[in-house]
Amino acid sequence: MQPTSPKFLGAALSAMFAALLFSGVALAQTQDPAGQATPPAPQTTTQDPNAQPAPPQSAPPKAQDKKSQPGQDAPITSPDKVNPKNSKEDVEAIGNRGVGKGVNFYSLEKEIALGKGLAQEVERSSKLIDDPIITEYVNRVGQNLVRNSDAKVPFTIKVIDSDEVNAFALPGGFFYVNSGLILRAQEESELAGVMAHEIAHVAARHGTKQATKGDIVQLASIPAMIFIPYGWAGYAAYQGANFLIPMTFLKFSRDIEREADFLGLQYMYKAGYDPNSYVTFFERIQADEKRRPGTIGKAFSTHPPTPERIENTQKEIARILPARPEYIVTSSEFDSVKSRLRNVMFARKAIDNGPGKPTLRTRTEQTDKQKTQTQTDPSSDDDRPTLKRRTDNP
Repeated sequence: MQPTSPKFLGAALSAMFAALLFSGVALAQTQDPAGQATPPAPQTTTQDPNAQPAPPQSAPPKAQDKKSQPGQDAPITSPDKVNPKNSKEDVEAIGNRGVGKGVNFYSLEKEIALGKGLAQEVERSSKLIDDPIITEYVNRVGQNLVRNSDAKVPFTIKVIDSDEVNAFALPGGFFYVNSGLILRAQEESELAGVMAHEIAHVAARHGTKQATKGDIVQLASIPAMIFIPYGWAGYAAYQGANFLIPMTFLKFSRDIEREADFLGLQYMYKAGYDPNSYVTFFERIQADEKRRPGTIGKAFSTHPPTPERIENTQKEIARILPARPEYIVTSSEFDSVKSRLRNVMFARKAIDNGPGKPTLRTRTEQTDKQKTQTQTDPSSDDDRPTLKRRTDNP
């Protein structure tokens, strides 16, 4: 058998390529954008000579396929009945689940002691809202969520006088809500959603689990320090090992936030709140970030409301939370407490900015102020013209 000549092989390949190209063009012409084949338009073979030509008809406007954005189709419809795969997905089993289990060097007693020490540092460097009506209301909302959670420690809930939209919970149940979060929420259920997320961190013991992981990494690095030879090469290898630790914690932190979202939704649902409010609040924060970039840097800096988190939250609502005939959305008490808090913060700012309060100025500001006083106060102007008596007059 004679080998195929290069010219013949090239001609064959060219013909095959042209055939494939022609078939692809023909296929594209006979398919709609969705990929479904459309039959060719029927051709008219007979025509009435007296018939008037039909006016050209404009094609009906094609519906634009809009890619659904997270939260655009809220509220998310919950199923009438769910079949949880495990106890972690069963909202009826909340309180009897091993949510906080796992490798942890800290007992609950040590965790509470650790959180108490951290709480003292927070309160030493922060200003708390001491209005009894505001603090009692926020504490009541939080304790209701705690009763409907997997938490095994008592909670101490306080309000920090801060404009930042945030809240955080320390190990052992020491929970702080910024006044900025209360003022930014439009409904009680939005406030409850953020608080439920933070309660989930404590219920799952995320703080001490992460600290345990750091302790394990430090213990594992001790043999490396012993066997690595001294010198610049050994030092560089040890520094390289340390460089990987923050990346591990960043990945772990994302997993932590995902689990806190998952559990927090269940807790607010169990307490009677509409879980869609959690999505609504995240969307508003995200919209603020688009209008004023840098907002998320202050609001939820540790766990920004990314589109992925919003989408995952919507999926969990539609998968594990059975529908209810009614939900708690807001209350008149929330509106009155919010108004009272706004007045408290306004009064505080008026006092802080009142006349006679000591202020700090830069050296430039002090110099400019001295120049202004010199120009406006004649008594302090040493270079002003003066009249002197002539000594040559008789």
